[in-house]
Amino acid sequence: MSNAIKETLFQFPNQVGFYKGKVRDVYIFDQELVVVASDRISAFDVVLPRPIPYKGQVLNQIAAKFLKATSDIVPNWVTTIPDPNVTIGRRCEPFKVEMVIRGYMAGHAAREYAAGKRILCGVELPENMRENDRFPEPIITPTTKAGEGHDEDISKEEILAQGIVSPADYSVLEQYTRALFQRGQEMAEEMGLILVDTKYEFGKFGDQILLIDEIHTPDSSRYFYAEGYEENQQKGLPQKQLSKEFVRQWLIANGFQGKDGQNVPEMTDNLVESISDRYIELYEKITGEKFLKANTEEIEARIEAAISTYLSQKN
Repeated sequence: MSNAIKETLFQFPNQVGFYKGKVRDVYIFDQELVVVASDRISAFDVVLPRPIPYKGQVLNQIAAKFLKATSDIVPNWVTTIPDPNVTIGRRCEPFKVEMVIRGYMAGHAAREYAAGKRILCGVELPENMRENDRFPEPIITPTTKAGEGHDEDISKEEILAQGIVSPADYSVLEQYTRALFQRGQEMAEEMGLILVDTKYEFGKFGDQILLIDEIHTPDSSRYFYAEGYEENQQKGLPQKQLSKEFVRQWLIANGFQGKDGQNVPEMTDNLVESISDRYIELYEKITGEKFLKANTEEIEARIEAAISTYLSQKN
């Protein structure tokens, strides 16, 4: 089995901080962030015990493709990508909300709907919807951005009332979110896919709002195959998905949903390898490009060297 990055612990000249996210290691500089996409995998806001080979490369390269493809809609934080697992960009002050947008009754929304809820994040949901039905128009269901633990649903009204985002900035975030989702759906359609739901994160660099983090990856988004969608809905059958929902379903089937007292089931070599294969499949289906595996023999040394070269050329 190929090597995988569980974590990195580099030290670079002029580095002023370090942040370890669920799946990313972030090296902080005065005006820049160096973000290493590790091979960690999370579900239900819990980092699972084993990393997945090539997962970080998959996410980093999908995000790079879609950030470039949407830069005419909203400027983004990226300045360079010196390694398949690394993105370097401007250090923004992030908004403390994630802009979740949903085109279909799926995932968390479907679970809440099945539990009887008809208002999600302040948005009234239509009656008589079935799981995976399309909404009349996409809905924005924000969450708080938790430093640790679970992100929480929140409404636009609560965000504004609590002063988390100003009314003027929130209006821009909504406009960007809808425009990005429309572009993402158009690009997915070209690949025979449906972009079901996704999330976007934004930050400020000076007075400018930038798109940050990743977009339209299988970690941040849910895709259905377009072929067979209507037939499956008519027959009440599950949709064929391209997302990490298969990981969540494996956890649920083995008694884990991130709740207190629950333990993560054992991740066997075969399971880890199958998840890796699925991520590579996701990459190729979403981008329409062949996935070229980076050399993982000395993966940490490779990454450290790429970052060090970039930093030395800057100074």
